[in-house]
Amino acid sequence: MPSDDLLKGRVSRAGQIYHITTTTEDRRPLFRDFQCARITVAELRRLHEQNVVNSLAWVLMPDHLHWLVQLNGPIGLATVIKVFKGRSARQLGLHMETGGAVWQPGFHDHALRREDDIRKVARYIVANPLRAGLVERIGDYPFWDAKWI
Repeated sequence: MPSDDLLKGRVSRAGQIYHITTTTEDRRPLFRDFQCARITVAELRRLHEQNVVNSLAWVLMPDHLHWLVQLNGPIGLATVIKVFKGRSARQLGLHMETGGAVWQPGFHDHALRREDDIRKVARYIVANPLRAGLVERIGDYPFWDAKWI
């Protein structure tokens, strides 16, 4: 199914909180490279600093990103992800001096409901490196953040 078909009927609203997951092309572990990870994190922070989104929590794994984000409006979720992927891919391409895709097309999103425990979702997101066996303590993993910590 083309990724455009996945967007049919979807609505994104200012103030809505989403858990986003997106992966690198062919699940390449690009973010094992410290500088590639820092470039990508800078683009996440840039969208937050520009007040496009409110980043609540995120973790950048070697081959994918989990991001708990609140839309600040009027830009929809698909556009936010497109801007993030485009900016980060451009900067990564300059750093790696290569062409080609960085991110898989599309992304997975889950809109949180009022009754969802946002902090519980944030803890789940930032604990990904522990569950993956990358570190024994979350403080030992460099590429995560949560607004409550």
